[in-house]
Amino acid sequence: MAIRPSLDTNHCGRTGEGGIRTLGSLLGYGALAKRCFRPLSHLTKNSTRISQSILDFQFVICIGPTPTSSRAGNFVGVANDRLLIEMMDMISEDEARRRVLQSVDSLRERTVLLSRALDSFSARDVVARLRLPMFDNSAMDGYAVVASSSRRGARLQVIGEQPAGADRQLRISRGEAARIFTGAPIPAGADAVVMQENTTRNGDEIVVNVDVDPGEFIRRHGCDLAEGQKILVRGERIRSTTIALLASQGLTDVAIGGEVNAAIVSTGDEVVMPGTQLDRGQIYDSNSTLLQALLQRCGASVTSAEHCPDQRESLVKAIQRGIKNHVLVITGGVSVGEHDLVQSTLRSLGAKIDIWRVAIKPGKPFLFGQATGCAVFGLPGNPVSAFVTFLQFVRPAILKMMGSNNVDLRKVPAKLTVDLTNDGDRPHYVRGRIENGTFAPIGRQESHALFGLSQSNALLRIAMGDSLKAGAIVEVQTWD
Repeated sequence: MAIRPSLDTNHCGRTGEGGIRTLGSLLGYGALAKRCFRPLSHLTKNSTRISQSILDFQFVICIGPTPTSSRAGNFVGVANDRLLIEMMDMISEDEARRRVLQSVDSLRERTVLLSRALDSFSARDVVARLRLPMFDNSAMDGYAVVASSSRRGARLQVIGEQPAGADRQLRISRGEAARIFTGAPIPAGADAVVMQENTTRNGDEIVVNVDVDPGEFIRRHGCDLAEGQKILVRGERIRSTTIALLASQGLTDVAIGGEVNAAIVSTGDEVVMPGTQLDRGQIYDSNSTLLQALLQRCGASVTSAEHCPDQRESLVKAIQRGIKNHVLVITGGVSVGEHDLVQSTLRSLGAKIDIWRVAIKPGKPFLFGQATGCAVFGLPGNPVSAFVTFLQFVRPAILKMMGSNNVDLRKVPAKLTVDLTNDGDRPHYVRGRIENGTFAPIGRQESHALFGLSQSNALLRIAMGDSLKAGAIVEVQTWD
């Protein structure tokens, strides 16, 4: 849903000189919020209708001298203050991401064996010290020949054999051939290889059954890689094929970014660990398992994952343990309810809260701060909200800490299969599946809907007010 401000000067309460006033009736915060938030879906670009919608405003800031004796006025003033602060301090996802990335640094590099470098990030540029191939060699099993004397029907004398391995220092002339195997060094004098399938062998002689051109089936020295050529860029992910290339240079180890240690704390009286008996009103903790998998996929090392009830003392102890790591991810308890203790507990421990509430759906009550050198992320308790905010904010921070030069999710184009409209007040990340070049939303698009998320492999971001038609080419984010 979108919010629509509407004006009604007959419902102004007062909070004092220069203060803020709003509905004059005694409303609770939830009721006040419901009165203040109305859908925008009926609005058009017609200025007359927009102006009329403003005249219908039910939420107003009024300035002027006001009495403070009315308990009702004071109550509503406080509720209005709270609502205004929440509306004003919510930042864009771009700003939130910028702040998060500015707040974390790359960790100290380390050197590991190539066999342990997979999916890490290079801490340095690496250049080739050997050309590839390191010598002219055969691309086929066959015969090394002089092309000008190897036309169709030519008879050539076989003067020796060159297997892969040590160079036997063979030399051939016109009218001669040397048996050769894939990867073997080319004998001196030869300028082509004819495949064995295109020859007929008669004792020490072969008959060439095709015309042969110079250079055929010869891998030239340095044709794949030149000496001094850059083979790995700082911050680049080290893949299995990268490891093979490094090994071809005779390297046994590589400098990579630092290892990120992370802790997880899930919260909530209603949450219990899998394997225990559920009571009425309880649910199993799925967020801890989800976050462990996401952290491991990033390359972080998960040192602990624990659950805390909504009790300040136990939460204090869990946070104190968690902030001994590079990253602490807390799920649940980051909103403003009476049982949401995370933010106040963090502050009581000296943490600096840099971000709270981001204009993103799902995932608005996202929190980020710093505590004794640990990056602390507070994610919403609903699993889809936790998932989306992890991908958009936590993942980039961890990759930067590990030394990556690309912290973005992979984006691919796809054809949309249905019409989609976002008439809400925040960008919406729609969960769906990309398959055979098309994207289709899957399941319920609510923040609790874990099954639909489990069937998804892509996110489509729809900006506030955007409408997308079926058949449109859209850009979706993938995480696997």
